[in-house]
Amino acid sequence: MIEALMDFGRWFLANQFTFSILMAAIVLLGPLINGCAICILAERKLSGYIQDRKGPNRVGPWGLLQPLADGIKFILKEDYTPGHVDRPTFILAPAIAFITALLGFVIVPWAGEIHWPWMEPGQTVSTQAASLDVGFLYVLAVGSLAVYGVVLAGWSSNNKYAFYGGMRATAQMLSYEVPLGLALLAMLLIGGSLRLEVLVAEQASTGLWWVAFQPIAFIMVLIASLAEANRAPFDLAECEQELIAGFHVEYGSMKFAMFPLGEYAHMMTSAAIMTAVFFGGWHVWGLTDPADTTLFGALLKFTVFWAKIAAFIGLFMLIRWTVPRFRYDQLMRVAWKSMVPMGLGLVIGNGLLVYMGWHKLLAANLAVNAAVFVLAVIVSAMAKAPVTGRQVYMPAVQVAPGGGRSAAPRA
Repeated sequence: MIEALMDFGRWFLANQFTFSILMAAIVLLGPLINGCAICILAERKLSGYIQDRKGPNRVGPWGLLQPLADGIKFILKEDYTPGHVDRPTFILAPAIAFITALLGFVIVPWAGEIHWPWMEPGQTVSTQAASLDVGFLYVLAVGSLAVYGVVLAGWSSNNKYAFYGGMRATAQMLSYEVPLGLALLAMLLIGGSLRLEVLVAEQASTGLWWVAFQPIAFIMVLIASLAEANRAPFDLAECEQELIAGFHVEYGSMKFAMFPLGEYAHMMTSAAIMTAVFFGGWHVWGLTDPADTTLFGALLKFTVFWAKIAAFIGLFMLIRWTVPRFRYDQLMRVAWKSMVPMGLGLVIGNGLLVYMGWHKLLAANLAVNAAVFVLAVIVSAMAKAPVTGRQVYMPAVQVAPGGGRSAAPRA
């Protein structure tokens, strides 16, 4: 019996299909779901530090059990659905927002290849849940599906604040899909493949991370990821000063909790994609070896990958608590008048590099990025900013002799 179980375990780990299912379950139930709760606690601690207060510190030692208390609170609260909402869509929207944020993880190359001792020489299994030929396109496709959860939540709530928030989020997410796609297309031209594992392997073999080749593309993907996740300074869909809570104003209990969980899952997915494309994935100089296919090597690569994701999450949190929120016209202007032209410039420039055969040269890539940046600065300086958010024709205010104020029209 024991021997049969051991044989089944060897077969299970050596079979790519079953091992991919195991990896998906490990990532989903381990660092992803638990990571969302840890991120919420970390952000509350960081916000407390920035605002000169302590943050949550009452539940458990140093407040470490606060996520557990919050989860119990959400589960035990009444699952109330208002009577004026469209019930099926109202219930479906949080699930869409959360599930779509998890789909991008299946193509992430967590730890390269593993060779088990009982396998044939040269035979390995991949630590990806799925190795797709359309890796980049899959990321863009499932990322754009998140807009359905937001717009359905705003529309089904039958609430003007929620509807305005849903419309804002829809326009914002659709607008920033364009520069995100252009930046990833520019990286596709440099890498020559849509598969993330191929891009990570090439960066590991050369020892050069592509953030050094295409810094503008990285900044564009970073900004677009913040906008796609509705994170500050792009959180106009739920800004409390204008829309109370935006598209989730009518939600409570676990249905409400699905939205922040989906937001943090989206952040981790975006961080994983940026880590794989721009920062070498599991590669670190002198620490991880591309030729190491042992279990220890895979665990080390897995740890390195998640350490880079944690660094990105910390950057997202720091941006939220230090950068003020954009005005809505500024939000759209950044996307369509700044990032889209820069993305087109990168695609054209990288296409020329591929045509000339210089796309693997660091100096040539930096020259293209510098040219695109200079052109963007010149165009921005020449473009006249629209007059918005200001009252131009204000009457002149004069102080009356008695100390009061009187308004006189301008000459």
